[in-house]
Amino acid sequence: MIRGILPIIPPRANRKVPEHPDYRRYKHRNRIERMFGKLKQQRRSATRYDKTVLSFESFLNLAAARLWLKSFVNTT
Repeated sequence: MIRGILPIIPPRANRKVPEHPDYRRYKHRNRIERMFGKLKQQRRSATRYDKTVLSFESFLNLAAARLWLKSFVNTT
């Protein structure tokens, strides 16, 4: 642990002195990164067509709600 920074990503298997990351934090970090990846797939949020901060944040909220609602719908 250099400079008081806790490792979150697990180290490579061949590291001489392995750091032990917090896997709970890694799981949460991975979930957040996947959410941002899904939000970036929507062209409007990736290119930021909205001019004002309020309209951009409102669209992000709508896009996140749309992704969240998909988990409740049976897609089969």
